[in-house]
Amino acid sequence: MSKFDWNAAWDALPLLLNGFKITLLATVLGTLVAAVLGLAIAVAGRAPSRWVTVPVRAVMEFIRSTPLLVQLVGAAAVFASTEPLVIGVIVLGIHYATYTSEVYRAGIDGVPKGQWEACRALSMSPRRTWQAVILPQAVRNVLPALGNYAISMFKETPFLAVITVQEMVFEARKYAGDHFQYTEAFTLAGLIFLIASYPTSLLMRKLEKSLGH
Repeated sequence: MSKFDWNAAWDALPLLLNGFKITLLATVLGTLVAAVLGLAIAVAGRAPSRWVTVPVRAVMEFIRSTPLLVQLVGAAAVFASTEPLVIGVIVLGIHYATYTSEVYRAGIDGVPKGQWEACRALSMSPRRTWQAVILPQAVRNVLPALGNYAISMFKETPFLAVITVQEMVFEARKYAGDHFQYTEAFTLAGLIFLIASYPTSLLMRKLEKSLGH
């Protein structure tokens, strides 16, 4: 096995950092999509009509039961003229929305029943009940879990390379193929993932403790 070539590592670093910007952008935008869509799914799942809840559950089960990689390739084939990064962000967001919706559901269920009853006693409209009473408490309770899903999404962004999104692992593989320096490129990419995700994990734990979970 060849020795680690520090010169190759330094040579690859600017390319990987450029890829890291795309990785970070995909994670932030995908997290926003997952957070908003997951909340919408959680609220829709509590609708009184089965015409709403049944299709929502069917779509969720389909997405959860198929691999993210297959969803990315399928979406890229169907929407071939769309920018790969846009496809990647939307697919990541929808995929994780099916999981964040469960987090929101748990948060909504955690709001005491007495508060629902109090809203009805005060003749508050359903919209006002959700906006002023239920969602502020539910969202506050689920913030650490949402943060953990964002970290998971960050670590799954290398899947975007299969649809030619030039994120960090895409760039590492390109550099390695061009210079035959696989160890250096992928080791460096792994270290950048570690440096970015570990402090965020610690921050989520601290937030979790501060919220009393």
